[in-house]
Amino acid sequence: MAGRSQNGKQPASAATNFIAGGAAGMMEALACHPLDTIKVRMQLSRRGRAPGTKRRGFIKTGAEIVRKETPLALYKGLGAVLTGIVPKMAIRFTSYEWYKQLLADKETKVVSGRATFLAGLLAGVTEAVAVVTPMEVVKIRLQAQHHSMADPLDIPKYRNAAHALFLLLREEGVGSLYRGVTLTALRQGTNQAVNFTAYSYFKQWLKEAQPAYANTELPSYQTMVIGLISGAMGPLSNAPIDTIKTRLQKTPGLPGETAMSRITTITRDMFKQEGSRAFYKGITPRIMRVAPGQAVTFTVYEFIKDKLEHSNIAFVGGGKYEE
Repeated sequence: MAGRSQNGKQPASAATNFIAGGAAGMMEALACHPLDTIKVRMQLSRRGRAPGTKRRGFIKTGAEIVRKETPLALYKGLGAVLTGIVPKMAIRFTSYEWYKQLLADKETKVVSGRATFLAGLLAGVTEAVAVVTPMEVVKIRLQAQHHSMADPLDIPKYRNAAHALFLLLREEGVGSLYRGVTLTALRQGTNQAVNFTAYSYFKQWLKEAQPAYANTELPSYQTMVIGLISGAMGPLSNAPIDTIKTRLQKTPGLPGETAMSRITTITRDMFKQEGSRAFYKGITPRIMRVAPGQAVTFTVYEFIKDKLEHSNIAFVGGGKYEE
């Protein structure tokens, strides 16, 4: 069964998950943000709509950003990400462990594969509502403005993450920070459901195949590999959701326009004007962003969690189910 080790090891405490998850998120953001910027630019690009124009690939898109805007442009929106990434990852791992404990078998305390999937789904929705949606609205506004693939006459409106947040609240209201929350929750939920379930099974199989690691953590290189594989599965399953969400969050809503009507309009226009392939724009850099990001996240998380659990700090006591 997923989520149970041979030694019945108790799970980490909420404080341990919060610290280890937050640290893992910071490392992941610093390492992978340029790929996220390339992904967003590709999703917002309308090249390929007119006959005779070719779509830019992720390498050409990245090279053009560096050539026209300097390498630092690849880190546009990083301030917004760093502000949200620590609480995002802390909430992800803490809520995931809490949901697993809630869904564990009442008598045996074992977490089934179905419970692991549902816990990941709920953790993804929780982080989407609490942190990810506002963070991504600010990030996308910063990444989308005044860049080499935009109208050269556009004047940058936002100076930094704090300024973008201030203007969004003043001009569009608090609701603007939650534009696309349903799509974001759906994307994050499916991502984490697939991610945590795959990672749990891979980890269990490796421990069973290597008895020497039955009572200890796997080597970092193995954690990185299974994190990379599990991290690639989510983007493949929900790429259209992410592309529609990015377009939705890029621009302010019109008066009287509902979220569903905007989603419908964006979806219809994309299909009519750009074809079905438009829904998978940026899939390569997204996988290249998410998969290594999950590899970094799980590796750093497992490493720090292990260090905390072997320390003398009082708050590292475990929970009530068997991993």
